[in-house]
Amino acid sequence: MTVMGHGRPVWSARATFVVVLGLWLASGPARAQDGGGWLSAFELLASSPELGGSDIPRDVPKRRASGASVVPPEVMARVLTEEGPRPVPTASAAESGPVVAPESPGAMEGGRVSEPRVRLTEDAPRPPLKALPVAVAVVPGLLLHGLGAWTAGDSVTARGLFAAEATGLGLIAAGLVPIALTGASRKTIGPLYAVTLTGAGVFSLSMLANLYAVTSPAFDPGRVPDTLPPLELDLGYQYVHDATADYRNFFALGAVARLSRVRLQASARLAPDEGNTLIRAGAAYRLWGAPERTPGLGDGTSLDVEGIATYHRYPTEGFTLGGGEVGLKGRYAMERFGPRFAGSFVEGGVGLSFQGYSYPGRVDDDNLYGQLLYTFGYGVWLGRGGPLRGEAVLFYDHRKDGLVGGLRGRGGGMIGSFGLKGRVLVTERWGVAAEAQAGGALMGRVSLVYAVGGDT
Repeated sequence: MTVMGHGRPVWSARATFVVVLGLWLASGPARAQDGGGWLSAFELLASSPELGGSDIPRDVPKRRASGASVVPPEVMARVLTEEGPRPVPTASAAESGPVVAPESPGAMEGGRVSEPRVRLTEDAPRPPLKALPVAVAVVPGLLLHGLGAWTAGDSVTARGLFAAEATGLGLIAAGLVPIALTGASRKTIGPLYAVTLTGAGVFSLSMLANLYAVTSPAFDPGRVPDTLPPLELDLGYQYVHDATADYRNFFALGAVARLSRVRLQASARLAPDEGNTLIRAGAAYRLWGAPERTPGLGDGTSLDVEGIATYHRYPTEGFTLGGGEVGLKGRYAMERFGPRFAGSFVEGGVGLSFQGYSYPGRVDDDNLYGQLLYTFGYGVWLGRGGPLRGEAVLFYDHRKDGLVGGLRGRGGGMIGSFGLKGRVLVTERWGVAAEAQAGGALMGRVSLVYAVGGDT
């Protein structure tokens, strides 16, 4: 069983949550750039293929490197005045304007402009794979992020990675130095620890992005799935090796239901021999980004608010742990950061967990505690259209409870766990999911996934 202790006072956990949320909201919005020049909102609207050129004033100059519309003007004029689905204009490889997605149930009326993904009839030229930038990205690139991209001649990407690394190191210093000066005082450790975790996350993600930037030319990048099934069920086996516990083998059950802006999810881990049982159930609401079932309407960037209830029974140890958690979870398409990162994304989450112990006898000690929830990861999309679609993520999870728990640091403190997880549909109905995680215990899981409903 993972060692669990009493958490800090509730006010400290709330202050920690506020600090991390502020750091998340501090980043500025991304802006679109085309042909080396900034476009106004009117210019972007005028370049939209949905207008077909008929609504554009004659004195508007023609966009650079743009050719004629694939859809003839007379056909476009007819379909814009008739009811029914509209044809989707395509673009040549030389064009870089936004495209109009087809109408679908639940989509916005009249279609919507992709942001910023552009589907081309021909793939845009990709930089060649070079051995020297790959080697430099490892040594000394793991310490000087962006050095590999700079060696490859991509100074813009290199500057972005250098800036991300400097931001991460600055946040780490802003958290660790006051912790050391205050002697890790319980009055300030919560918010300062949150700042340190944020810095560690930014530093780690920029390090992984540094490696992806120089190796991505070796393969065709994956893409955001056009659609996802409304319901997925999974059944599998999970193994946990914990030196302090008797359980080892678990049945792994799970279900995910997707609506327009809501995602319902539940999972269960059942040990048939020892009786250990972990159940999680909750919901997420999409605050920003494409709908849950049609992620292809956007570029994969999203922000959700989540609420989850947990129940964990330890029959051998003689207690039950239950409670709830709430938090924010976001995902950012790295193609917005630069073209070398096409097919990848970063994700992160922050929240609070409030749980309590239930014992069969009298309890003399405080049995309630709060916990800071924090996670970040770097992932890639799997599949390039068709039935095969999914994702894989390398991640860090800061939570200390559960079946895996956290690692004990050199100074006696506890950090979280590291893992790799993936989920992919290989046909219209069937898929696989797998996960490996290392913390206070070692865990491995493999499951069979069945999709219900959706496009076939």
